[in-house]
Amino acid sequence: MKRKFITLLRIIRAGFQNFARNLTLGIAAMAVMVITLTILLFSVIANATFIHTIEQITDKIDISVYLKDSVSEQRRDELITDLKRNENVKSVNYVSKEQALEIYKEQNADNVDLLVAISQTDNPLPASLQVKPHNPNEIDAIKQYLEQPDIKELQSDETSYSGDRKEAIDKISQATTFFREAGLVGVVVFMIVSMLIIFNTIRMAIFNRRDELTIMRLLGASTIYIRGPFIVETVVYGVFAGVISISLVGAMFAVSASAFGASSLGLLDISYANNFYSSYFWLIVGAQIFIGVAIGATSSFVATRKYLKFKTSK
Repeated sequence: MKRKFITLLRIIRAGFQNFARNLTLGIAAMAVMVITLTILLFSVIANATFIHTIEQITDKIDISVYLKDSVSEQRRDELITDLKRNENVKSVNYVSKEQALEIYKEQNADNVDLLVAISQTDNPLPASLQVKPHNPNEIDAIKQYLEQPDIKELQSDETSYSGDRKEAIDKISQATTFFREAGLVGVVVFMIVSMLIIFNTIRMAIFNRRDELTIMRLLGASTIYIRGPFIVETVVYGVFAGVISISLVGAMFAVSASAFGASSLGLLDISYANNFYSSYFWLIVGAQIFIGVAIGATSSFVATRKYLKFKTSK
């Protein structure tokens, strides 16, 4: 047991020596790993922020059904009951003509002309039902119900969740999907590139030390003892790359919040992103280092298995 522990310590020490010896080549490998891990972390935080933003927006979305003045209270209550039976309906709120007028006055409190104009006529605003869906992207069942002839004749105008309003929400959802997929593609591409660079770095190190490795094999060194330092070297690459990527992303959000002096930048809520980063900091640290180590160790394992077997078998 003690012998194995001493061997492990020697392998780790040799790995750090390799890291210092191949630092010039290692910088290129670490640079690509840093880019890969930075894109990955930024994509995760940005995606969480986009989802949070859309949830805030969709929570305020409702379908306004404008009723004719001739609709009786009994028929209105029947309509509300039927709407509540729909699985995608979260709530139904009735807004009377008087309430609609008060809301209109509050919204146009700074526009004297509009207030004067509406005060000189009978209340022209219709009563309405505000239908809040669970999922705004799945309102077909609600729309189909509202478009039935006997329901349509109760309405004085088209429902509010149509036209430009629906198009804007759909575009936000599409933008989020695009950024998520683009981030995933970027991570995969840079991950492959970083693995190839590490693979070639280890191959060059093996080639430069081929005589030394051959002597070690002839003297009875095991495959693990020869291969281990190369794996330790790339694990160090992964640790450094993970720490650097975390620092870069943290600095990026801090500078963005300070530079723009606001809590948001388009769909990216900088304040929420910073809170997400802070709340899950240690989980992010662990995940970034783990992924960096996994990329490095996998690339090194494949390279040493392919080339050490050939170089050291003479």
